[in-house]
Amino acid sequence: MAATVFYIERVPAVDDIAVLDGKEGHHAATVRRIKVGERLTVSDGAGEFADTVVVAAQRDRLDLTVTRRWTVDLPRPTVTLVQALPKSERSELAVELATEAGIDRIVPWQASRCVARWDGPKAPKGIAKWRAAALAAAKQSRRAIVPTVDDLHDTAGVVELVRREVADGSVVAALHESASHRFADLPVSDAPGVVLIVGPEGGLDSSELDRLIDAGARTVLLGPTVLRTSTAAAVALGALGVLTRRWDSAPPQ
Repeated sequence: MAATVFYIERVPAVDDIAVLDGKEGHHAATVRRIKVGERLTVSDGAGEFADTVVVAAQRDRLDLTVTRRWTVDLPRPTVTLVQALPKSERSELAVELATEAGIDRIVPWQASRCVARWDGPKAPKGIAKWRAAALAAAKQSRRAIVPTVDDLHDTAGVVELVRREVADGSVVAALHESASHRFADLPVSDAPGVVLIVGPEGGLDSSELDRLIDAGARTVLLGPTVLRTSTAAAVALGALGVLTRRWDSAPPQ
């Protein structure tokens, strides 16, 4: 079985043919030179997995026969990351690390203290890069579910998101170095969802923090060190893996 997962639009039934084409097909057939008879694992990125055997190989395309098919459920609680835009050299790293650690949804946030500015045409380009980074990291870490990346949010949009999530019963945690509450004390074990809010390199603006708290967010201290904005979410996801049942299952074999 290949060490990575290849993503296709739809996973067929057992004994049916799956087609791997487009960018994935190019990578498999042309870059990796996968041949007839080799075994691959494919997923639709939404929880469906399949073991397959290559039955035909062309340039930028493989035809695969499905030999086994199964479903992986979304972990509970689901976790959303509201990520303030990091500096350009660390922007996609934040997405990669969070994806490898298991994030389910990423919301890019143009916070007031962000050094990076996704103004005008920069926004769709930035979103495209984040979605590509999430897909590549999901493939590397053999995830059945590729995290979604929302369009860019301003602070008003994030405040509204927090209100909706709190109304639905989710726990919203704004990671902040001056907080007095411990991350381990969050009531996450029975929550349907968790929202992590990570500020920019310069920290959360006090007025933004007040608006988030008024909307229902809790400020929490993640640990004794000050983390980079690009690594904080991955550390928090590791803590959630221990505090909840999100890490009960093993990687797909």
